[in-house]
Amino acid sequence: MNQEAANAYWKENIATILKLLAIWFIVSFGCGIIFMEELNAIEFGGYKLGFWFAQQGSMYIFVILIFVYAKLMERIEEKYDVNE
Repeated sequence: MNQEAANAYWKENIATILKLLAIWFIVSFGCGIIFMEELNAIEFGGYKLGFWFAQQGSMYIFVILIFVYAKLMERIEEKYDVNE
C-alpha cells in the first residue's frame, strides 16, 4: 500500500470512529440526560425510557456499535485491500 492509500485508509477509519462515537454520545448523554424528561413519558419494560437509556440503553447501543464498527471496517479493509 502506498502512502497516499494508507493516509486515505486511516482518514476513513478515523471518520468512522468519530461518527460512531457521536452516535454513542447522543444516545448516552442526549437520551440519558438532555431528553430525559421527554423520554420519561414513555415506558419500556416497566421503566421510564429516560431512566432506561441512562442505566442500560447506552450500554446496549455501545455493544451494537462495536459490531457495526467491525462490519464497516471489514468493508474499508476490502476497499483498500488490507483485509485478511
